[in-house]
Amino acid sequence: MDYNYTHIIETAAVSGGGGGGGVSVHEWALIKSNKLSFLPELLDYCKANACGKYGKSWACPPACGTMEEQREKILRYENILVFTSKHELEDSFDHEGMTRGRERHNLLARELSKKFDNAPVYGAGACPVCAVCAFPAPCPFPGKMIGSVEAAGIDVTELSRTAGIAYNNGPNTVTYFSIILLS
Repeated sequence: MDYNYTHIIETAAVSGGGGGGGVSVHEWALIKSNKLSFLPELLDYCKANACGKYGKSWACPPACGTMEEQREKILRYENILVFTSKHELEDSFDHEGMTRGRERHNLLARELSKKFDNAPVYGAGACPVCAVCAFPAPCPFPGKMIGSVEAAGIDVTELSRTAGIAYNNGPNTVTYFSIILLS
């Protein structure tokens, strides 16, 4: 399917909701899926349960499948839409601002996925669709699930280079990355 990427992306935005401004796409690029870099070492962070979601979310290991299974799924799609959102922070220790930014970014990811006929989307961290994931019970919203870029083993630093998108957007900001899988 042919899309007017620029129009879709420039008109995509989500409101700020409970305080603060909304969010829109900061930067974006279309790349070929075979240009992605997968690093098995990234899953060591997942296994160490640094975010607390290991074994508790369908979008995270081990439930999301092995890195090789994720890689095979992603490479079935020819094109990858890479996009970021940038969020201002009070300072580099503003954990609440980072969390709020990640939540808004993932809402934006879901909104963009809808504009691309509900194409599979991978966002920042664990899937945020449900307040508490149903895991190990079946996912009640598999069509709305947002996979995790990191849990798929995608090296975000290399992704930023490949896409020509800034990884760091200056002091007192945080930048979140997502990908949407497109034919």
